[in-house]
Amino acid sequence: MLSTMILRPKPLSRHAVQPLGAAPIAPMATVPSWLRRAIETSQNLEDAAIAAGAAIGALDAIIRRQERWAGAWRQRLALAAAAVTARQAGRTEDEAGLRDAVLLARPGDFLSVGPAGLLLLAWRRLAARPAEDLLTGGNLAAVLEEFGHARDDEAVGDLADELRQLGASAGTVGTLTGAVAAAERYGFGRVVGFWLADALLAQKLGWQHAVPLLGAEASLGMSARPRRSATSSPVTGIETETERAKGLLAAQARAALRAIDLSIGLERRAERLLAVAPKLRAKGADAVVEQLLSDDALVASRGDKKTGMSDRGLRRLFDRLVELGAVRELSGRPTFRIYGL
Repeated sequence: MLSTMILRPKPLSRHAVQPLGAAPIAPMATVPSWLRRAIETSQNLEDAAIAAGAAIGALDAIIRRQERWAGAWRQRLALAAAAVTARQAGRTEDEAGLRDAVLLARPGDFLSVGPAGLLLLAWRRLAARPAEDLLTGGNLAAVLEEFGHARDDEAVGDLADELRQLGASAGTVGTLTGAVAAAERYGFGRVVGFWLADALLAQKLGWQHAVPLLGAEASLGMSARPRRSATSSPVTGIETETERAKGLLAAQARAALRAIDLSIGLERRAERLLAVAPKLRAKGADAVVEQLLSDDALVASRGDKKTGMSDRGLRRLFDRLVELGAVRELSGRPTFRIYGL
């Protein structure tokens, strides 16, 4: 019954991308204060389900606009999720450290990003790969490795089958709690469960890409490490299960509102970048603009095959973009600078 309270829109059309020359779709208004209050004051599971449904519905409206900056938005959310995951795992890397680990790693060297960088790669995978591919056996095996788990093909196969059945039969509430419970049952920990829940939500709502949500919910207070002791068995009391579901729904709703808030600021910066783009004369500038709209950040110290620009050309272009107020320098360093919206 509760699952019917969550909005379940029709899948996105693959042909719904707004033409570049069309008039822009009006941006969504700021989240109303009543919804924020409703999320924090939910008294029971039904209240939490209604608030979560409203928050996810508001998020869905943004996703269906298919903005050009959506890739950067999802990757910025992936970075936030990775930072919380790293902290819960006892690591010291913050968002800046995680950016460095991935962007300054040796090209093509998977392991040079280090353990914290692998956590970021896991969340970036969620944000970048098509939603329909996220829960395949091969992708699950790869993401579990990024989360630090030893390869176990049998467990991956069983987990993939269970998630497939869960997505096909469970309601939204059951999918959320079932994904977390499945990850724990296989010894992969709750953070993996959050990743799986985000992937299942995207598939249920017909989104082309998942949006990293639950990973950044530090208030859940859940360790990134798998729980293997006797005390880690799934809870069985009715009241405890209800409270668990209520907490997960509230976390999902808060995460959805946080994603909406981020989209508002990012949209303004993307509009500024697109406004100044015609002023750029450098060869390859258009490709750089598209990369800035598609990713969290770019390094200016490496020539890029996609743009054909040299290191010097990239640095000059980014200096110009900063001067025009279109991008920000994110590292605070005089060398190996990193730029993004």
